[in-house]
Amino acid sequence: MTRRPVVAIIMGSDSDLGVMSETAKILDGCGVPYQLKILSAHRSPDDVARFARSARAKRLKVIIAGAGGAAHLAGVIASHTTLPVIGVPMATEDLKGIDSLLSTVQMPSGVPVATVSIGKPGAKNAAILAMQILSLDNKGLEKWLTKFKKELVEAIRAKNPVG
Repeated sequence: MTRRPVVAIIMGSDSDLGVMSETAKILDGCGVPYQLKILSAHRSPDDVARFARSARAKRLKVIIAGAGGAAHLAGVIASHTTLPVIGVPMATEDLKGIDSLLSTVQMPSGVPVATVSIGKPGAKNAAILAMQILSLDNKGLEKWLTKFKKELVEAIRAKNPVG
């Protein structure tokens, strides 16, 4: 039996899949069901709006949106839903993702988008942030996150013993 997705991973183009697959890997590793879609804020705006408006009725809980360049995808989604939206800026050839970062983070008051770092590190952090949101009423995810944080500390201590 396939479990109902609680996270949506949306990307503006199939060229973003190499980065956004990092989000999927982490969610897979924790057993968090998700759906993956390609929707463009500029090339398929009606589809983006329809998806965002129906997301809560489909019982999604968090939307993660990755896009490059003008990077309006996360903001457009956020304008059509009351669910938390996490934006992942993609690296770009000309400006190395700074354009994407600024487009994602500079949202007007009333349309929040939680924005993570550019590229693969951001895609990984988006998954972790989504799980932190979901862990508010999921003890299994809370336990996974606690263990994950302890492992981060242990990895640093192993490289730099205290004392």
